[in-house]
Amino acid sequence: MKQAGQQVAVQRSIFQLFGSLRVQLLICVLFGVFLPVVLYIRGDLTVLRIDAAAINSSIAATICTACGVLAVRKFGEFPGTIGASYIFPALAISYSVAMVAILLARAPYSGALLMLTFVASLIARFAVGALERRRQGSHYYLVPGGSIDRIRDDLDFASTTLDAPQLPVEPDAIIVADLHYDHSDQWERAFAVAALNGIGVYHYKQVWEASTGKVRIEHLSENSLGSLIPSNSYSKVKRLIDIIMCLVLMPLLLPILLVAAIAIRLDSPGSIFFTQERIGFRAKSFRVLKFRTMRPQDDNSDAGDDLDNAITKQDDARITRVGRFLRQTRIDELPQVLNVLRGEMSWIGPRPEARPLSEWYERELPFYSYRHIVRPGITGWAQVNQGHVAGISEVHDKLRFDFYYIKNFSMWLDLVVLFKTVLVVIRGSGAK
Repeated sequence: MKQAGQQVAVQRSIFQLFGSLRVQLLICVLFGVFLPVVLYIRGDLTVLRIDAAAINSSIAATICTACGVLAVRKFGEFPGTIGASYIFPALAISYSVAMVAILLARAPYSGALLMLTFVASLIARFAVGALERRRQGSHYYLVPGGSIDRIRDDLDFASTTLDAPQLPVEPDAIIVADLHYDHSDQWERAFAVAALNGIGVYHYKQVWEASTGKVRIEHLSENSLGSLIPSNSYSKVKRLIDIIMCLVLMPLLLPILLVAAIAIRLDSPGSIFFTQERIGFRAKSFRVLKFRTMRPQDDNSDAGDDLDNAITKQDDARITRVGRFLRQTRIDELPQVLNVLRGEMSWIGPRPEARPLSEWYERELPFYSYRHIVRPGITGWAQVNQGHVAGISEVHDKLRFDFYYIKNFSMWLDLVVLFKTVLVVIRGSGAK
């Protein structure tokens, strides 16, 4: 038994070692940059003092590798993301940005050395990923008491209920408890000992949010900064990024917008664009601009069912042939670039709701208006995780995703949404 305990301790130490950001950075820089540079200059370090191209490339590779490793680490912290899937995009983007900066500065560089370090960094990070601890494989031990039953009922993962204050032996064990509950002194002591032994002890709501990417909305909850107001500094930076992206992408989007407009005109009668009153930033109404993807509503139709008409159903008969393609590729959303330029929307954020839906939510949830504390987006956390809402029954779940985004409002979460949006567009999933 003692030997088994020692083996578990060694395995846990290995998981913790390779799960450390410092260790990951050290390994990737050592094997992904330093070793390739030494091989490139054939061990003659004096080359680095006279070869400007080798010096610039080595510095750029070090910065790019460090940024890529940090980005993968941050991406992997969000629910539904597997860190390994972001290794190549993160490093590729880092090296691409570095190449653009070098070319604009007209600085000497070695393309062969940059390619060599890029490939070596990829291999090193994937090797570390094979050894580091992965939460998806963790076994959860539930401590009875309080509201712990809620997580057992809502989540589908391997779990065991602890009948007595004892430590689990698995190296990847995680203890989950309602830490707001008044546990006995024995349990409190067990929590402390578990933490000292490197065993994670989490409040059940943290595990629920980390596993689902949603926030329970029975009542308002502060964000990760301990405040109901998201980061004001990031809000200003994000607004600047929105404007720059619009100006850069507008010339590239114009041909796509023109082709889509012609296709809509030839496919069905009616206007090219669709406008609708939506509730946006700070609960102010605005007119959202999209390509029309549905047949015009019959004037004789029942206008009293605004709430039902505001939601697009699965295989909705109102959608045109061209409109279905535009929805699958998200091209129908591109005219909202004008809304972004006017400051009514952002590229990423909770989707703005039609006034009938917003008014219905407000009646159901007294704190619903808190959703408007950030600018609505063309794409968002709920869209890449849930897809398009097709019924009233899915609305509550959508709001849980929206509140998770607001609570974790940050650049890293926006980048995750951006990556997931690209995948959704490529796969054509989530559209109705």
